[in-house]
Amino acid sequence: MAIARSDAERRLAALVRAHDRWRGREVFNLLASENAVSPTARRFLASDLAGRYTLPLTMEFDGETLDNNYTGTRYTDQIEALANAAASRVFRARFATTRPLSGHIAALSALAPLVPPGAKILAIPPDAGGYDGYGPGFVPALLRYTVRPLPADGPGHRVRSEVAVETIRSERPSAVVLGQSFFLFPYPLREIAEAAHAVDALVLYDASHVLGLVAGGEFQDPLRDGADVVFGSTHKSFPGPQGGLLVTDREDLFRQLDPALVWRVFDNAHWHRIAALAQTLLELERCGRDYARAVVADAQQLGRALHGLGLPLVAAEDGFTRSHQLHIDRPALRAAHGIGAGALGRTLERQRLLIDLVGRIGTAEVARLGLGPDDMPRLADLLVRAGLRGERVGAEVLAWRRNFPALRYA
Repeated sequence: MAIARSDAERRLAALVRAHDRWRGREVFNLLASENAVSPTARRFLASDLAGRYTLPLTMEFDGETLDNNYTGTRYTDQIEALANAAASRVFRARFATTRPLSGHIAALSALAPLVPPGAKILAIPPDAGGYDGYGPGFVPALLRYTVRPLPADGPGHRVRSEVAVETIRSERPSAVVLGQSFFLFPYPLREIAEAAHAVDALVLYDASHVLGLVAGGEFQDPLRDGADVVFGSTHKSFPGPQGGLLVTDREDLFRQLDPALVWRVFDNAHWHRIAALAQTLLELERCGRDYARAVVADAQQLGRALHGLGLPLVAAEDGFTRSHQLHIDRPALRAAHGIGAGALGRTLERQRLLIDLVGRIGTAEVARLGLGPDDMPRLADLLVRAGLRGERVGAEVLAWRRNFPALRYA
């Protein structure tokens, strides 16, 4: 019996179509926290896996030893094994799990089993570009940690090796948690790791923003530089579905991490997401280096072009960035043009140019569309004309955007 669709269902379908058209074909997305998922990965997200469970956990039940709570998982389990193996290869790690549902959940998946409640951790504070989740009232409060600041200075929020080493030696934490929301430059990781390990502290590297660049060998190689565990979001510079992953070379740590995931941090890991993540990892095996190189080259050239046109950016003396991000110099923007980063972002949105409202500009998705360094002066011109001069450039943006109908590096 056919059931007629309700008005709400028709409205919902229209909204999804409108979103897909708007975000997928009619704007240039320069949000540092987003990326475009390949067509194949998107098909996997819409597969039958979306409604399925698997729980490969050995347990005793009613006098029997079970290796899974469910039947029908012969392919699901193989998909997860394939995804984990691909993550190990891409990040040159001995052990990997693709189960974390987000970068934040990946952080909890590392911290909860490895750092005891009540311990002291070091993290870059939010007012120095750090992730808000590591602030005193959030993850540390949940796990009863004392969190102390790992200093990052200057408008580029750079961690200096001598300051970091001295802080680690004086604070003697149980763990040093690296990672930032405002993330322009690699860390002096070898020096940090040496100092941390000298006081028996773990180095946990949250690569959420730069995970795709790490995968492509373009930012830094945390495991080789001394990090004990690397984790992060899979939907920022890493061009996969919403989710997370975690890798390590240390078997002793992985033996603590892996059992702690099921029924502790989460249960169902969303296997359609893991299939899409596996596809993205396999794509990055083929072309991740070219992709990461393109993202950083675009960011550096866009920085130079915007700076030359009068949009103030931080870290000009250091080449603006080594990542996918550029940071607007917010005090200078307000002093020179009388607007804040939020107002600038809203103005640009009306002209089909998307940045976030806290002053970050990202190049990961436009690089996926095929825009290269030679295109960055034109993109900068559109951003400045729309954002600083109030010009209506939406039609020009739309006409140019239609020249990039398909994703590269996919």
